[in-house]
Amino acid sequence: MSKLKELETLLTGGKITRREFIARVSALGLLAAVSPALLSSSAVAADPKRGGRIRLGSAGGATTDSMDPGTLSQTMSQTVNQCIRSQLVEVDYKGEAIPELAESWEATPDAAKWVFKLRKGVEFHNGKTMDAEDVIYSFNVHRGETKSAAKGVAEPIKDIQADGKDTVIFTLAEGNADFPYIASDYHISIIPKGTAGKDLEKGMGTGPFILQTWEPGVRFFGKRNPNYFKEGRPYFDEVEIIGISDTNARTNALMTGQVDLINRCEPKTFDRLEKAPDVQALKLEGARHYTIPMLTTIKPYDNNDVRLGLKYIIDRKQMISQVLRGYGYVGNDHPIPKINKYFAKELPQREYDPDKAKFHLKKAGMLDHAFKLHAADTAFPGAIDASVLIQESAAKAGVKVQVVREPDDGYWDNVWIKKEWVQCYWSGRPTADWMFSLAYAADANWNDTKWNHPKFNELLKAARAELDDKKRRELYVECQRIVSDEGATPVPAFALQLSAADKKCGFNNPAANWEFDGFRAPERWWFTS
Repeated sequence: MSKLKELETLLTGGKITRREFIARVSALGLLAAVSPALLSSSAVAADPKRGGRIRLGSAGGATTDSMDPGTLSQTMSQTVNQCIRSQLVEVDYKGEAIPELAESWEATPDAAKWVFKLRKGVEFHNGKTMDAEDVIYSFNVHRGETKSAAKGVAEPIKDIQADGKDTVIFTLAEGNADFPYIASDYHISIIPKGTAGKDLEKGMGTGPFILQTWEPGVRFFGKRNPNYFKEGRPYFDEVEIIGISDTNARTNALMTGQVDLINRCEPKTFDRLEKAPDVQALKLEGARHYTIPMLTTIKPYDNNDVRLGLKYIIDRKQMISQVLRGYGYVGNDHPIPKINKYFAKELPQREYDPDKAKFHLKKAGMLDHAFKLHAADTAFPGAIDASVLIQESAAKAGVKVQVVREPDDGYWDNVWIKKEWVQCYWSGRPTADWMFSLAYAADANWNDTKWNHPKFNELLKAARAELDDKKRRELYVECQRIVSDEGATPVPAFALQLSAADKKCGFNNPAANWEFDGFRAPERWWFTS
C-alpha cells in the first residue's frame, strides 16, 4: 500500500483528522495528488470532537428481541449488538473486508484453509483478555444443531483449531475466497467462552460501549468502553437507542431534537428532510431490497406456476414511482444488486404482465383463488401501500389478493416465516455466496420460503469453491436465473437506504451494508459542535 493510500484509508476511516491528513500529505509533497473530492466538506466532515450522547431513533425493534447473537433479526437489536460486541472482520464503506478483532489473515492457494492472527491485548468488558478459545467457541455455537441464523454460512466450516492464544485456523469443506466476509457476520460476534442462555442478555463483549440498560424494542443505554481496542474510538461518551416504530413519530423526534439520527425515512416525505436547514438527509445505495416470500410448505405455494403467476401481477415500475418515489430501482426476483460484480445483467427483466399471470395461475388451477398477502409497515416503509398496489394490479388481471394488515410489534416473530405470503426486506450482503447461503440454501435457518432446489444447492457449493472468476460468475448467473424463474421470493425492488441526522453529527463516508452506517454510527460518528 502506498503512503498516500495509507493516509487516505486512515482519513476515511476516521483514524486521523482532516487537519492531520493535510499536514502529513503536505510534508510528503503529495497534496497535489489528492483527489479534490476527498478534501471537500461533502466528502470529509469536520474534525472529530469527543463527548456527548448520541441518540438513535430506530425502526425495526420488538419487545421479543434478544441479545443472543445467533437470533438477531431486528435493526435495533443488531445496532445494540454492534455497540457492545465485535467480529473478527469489519466491512468498510467500500464493501471491503478489513481487520477488526483479527489483525490479519492468510489462505492456502485453494482457499480451503484460513489462518487468522488475532489482535493482542483485547479485553472483554469484564476485563478478561480475548483469546483463540473465545473465537472458536463463538463460531461453534453457530455450527451443527443450532437455531442460529448464521448456520447456513458457518456450515462449510469443517474444523477450527487454535495455534496458541492468538492464532485460529479454519479448515473449510471446500475453498471459499469470500471467507473473511463470513467472519464479519454480526451473528458471529465474539463472546467469552461458555457464554450461553441468560448470560447472553448481559451483553458481554469487546465493543465500543458497555451495556447499562436494555429494554428489548424500547431502549438501550451504553457508556463508552475506556479500554476499547480501536485507538480514539468511540468519540461519544454515551449512546442511547430508542425504539420508534412509527415513521412519522421517528421523523418528528428528529425534527424536535429528541434524537440525533433516524433510519428508514418515508420516501414520500424524504424531500422535506432534504430541504430542512438543520437536517442531513442521507441517500445510500447498497444491497437493500424488498421481498414478498411465499412459504412453499403451504399450498398452493409449492406450485411454481402459482409463484410465477404472482410474480407477473406485480407492477414493479409503479412500486418504484409510488412507494419508493424514485429512491430505488426494479428488482428481478433474485437478491443480487447491480453493484455486485456477479449481478446477472443478461437476464431478461420480469415485467408486469396480466396475460402471463393468468396463464400460469390457470395452469395451476388457481385463477379463482383468493391469495392473502400479510403486511405491516415494519417490514419496510410503505409495505402496506405496496400491498394495496399489488392488490390493484392483480385485480386488473382478474386475480384476487386480500391484504391482511398485521401489527408492527411481533411481526418478525409471528408473521415472517409463519404465514403463507408476507412482505419482507433484506439489507443484502456484500457477497453473492453470503446472501444465497443465508436465505436461499435448503438448510439455511433464514430460508423464509423453505424452498429447496437441488440443482441450485449444487451450483451454490460449486460457485463457492470455484477460484476462476469467469467460471464463478457463470455459476452465480445461473443461480440468479433459477431463483428468479423457479424460486418462491418475488423481489420487486431495490431501495436506497434513506436516513437523516441532525446537522451537528459528523461522519466520514457512511457505509450502506447495514442501516446506521453498518450498525456502527455510535462508534464512527461524532458531534461537530
